[in-house]
Amino acid sequence: MNQVPDSVAEGTGRTRRKGISVMHLLLIAVLILGLVAFFTFDLGSYVSFDALRAHHQALADFVNEHLAVAMLLFGLAYAVAVAFSLPVGSVMTVTGGFLFGQIVGTILTVVSATVGATALFLIAKTALGDPLRERAGPWLARMEKGFQEDAFNYLLFLRLIPVFPFFAVNLVPAFLGVGLRTYVVTTFIGIIPGTFVYTSIGAALRELVEAGGDFSIQLALEPEIIAALVGLAVLSLIPVAYRRIKGTKKT
Repeated sequence: MNQVPDSVAEGTGRTRRKGISVMHLLLIAVLILGLVAFFTFDLGSYVSFDALRAHHQALADFVNEHLAVAMLLFGLAYAVAVAFSLPVGSVMTVTGGFLFGQIVGTILTVVSATVGATALFLIAKTALGDPLRERAGPWLARMEKGFQEDAFNYLLFLRLIPVFPFFAVNLVPAFLGVGLRTYVVTTFIGIIPGTFVYTSIGAALRELVEAGGDFSIQLALEPEIIAALVGLAVLSLIPVAYRRIKGTKKT
């Protein structure tokens, strides 16, 4: 039988010994209220490709005039979106590439996403571990087996190859007592490839718009966008290839 690594076992034990304090309840309430407000007030309409198309010139002008402020605001917004598990990650990542370019956009997004994911991880680890663990579905048991074997490499694998939803990979390590350092390092490294691909779409989109184009269906036929979409397609096929290889090995 595989043994749970000491760091994982000790972390799990610490989580289970802690009760839910008033502060923990407040943090949970804030996360829930944030999600409710997002859907109730249709805040997603402000973080969409339609919104980017409508306001791209104003956003680009603001970045050119107030770069440091724009980077700070974008980073905070991205971190908050990840912490609240809002379904806007793809749009915001493309927006980061559009506003700041491929390299700066990738760095800013990776750092911000790591900060937001770490905040969620800490809240989950201290306040939500046992209650959500008891209510989790069978996917948690499958992930737990991987963590038992090698927490660092398995978490890095889950970041690089999105077999499970992003929010689940943010939360589950907290339930299983994964150490903070392991979580931060694997999150930072693991999300770089996907972030780079999405950011490249935004960067290519900006170059085309600055060359005199506009947000239209014709942009999808430009070489820069096609190259970025090919990268995205390859990234999305990795989990499928993994499952097929795994199934072949079993037979």
